[in-house]
Amino acid sequence: MVDKVRCKWCNLKNKLYVEYHDKEWGIPNFNEHHLFEMLILESFQAGLSWECVLNKREEFRKAFDNFDIDKICNYDDKKIQELLKNEKIIRNKLKINSAISNSKIFREIQNEYGSFNNYLITFTNNKIIYEIDKTSSELSDKISGDLKKRGMKFVGTTIIYSYLQAIGVIYSHEKGCFMYKI
Repeated sequence: MVDKVRCKWCNLKNKLYVEYHDKEWGIPNFNEHHLFEMLILESFQAGLSWECVLNKREEFRKAFDNFDIDKICNYDDKKIQELLKNEKIIRNKLKINSAISNSKIFREIQNEYGSFNNYLITFTNNKIIYEIDKTSSELSDKISGDLKKRGMKFVGTTIIYSYLQAIGVIYSHEKGCFMYKI
């Protein structure tokens, strides 16, 4: 684990973080379930570190029915109260409510485009972007703006940029990192 040089943001003392860096971050994964899970998790990151969210990922999976979009779209007040009492996740009422409403909008986008990935392709032309040392871009501005126009919350350009990195649309491993490629 320590023998490889990794991006400077990767906390080498956190096994989960190292595994995320090595096996997931920046690696293209356009599976609809993954796209949905990451969008919800990234929205919980707003104002926090990704490491904080990642450390709670398994608890989020349990609390949010393994990110079953159909179930989340139908969450009621009882389920919201259950989530607000769950000390193992981030208990922000605005973020929990937006996760539910964002799920419904995600589903609408899937219905409109055939998949959320097809929606993203309208912005990316199915290309992977290689860039480092950024927290936003014209691409994240456009996607963020469109998602906000559709009614999504906690999807600002920085969150969307991070999301695009997480799902592998933007490849940002730093020079010197064993995962770096041009």
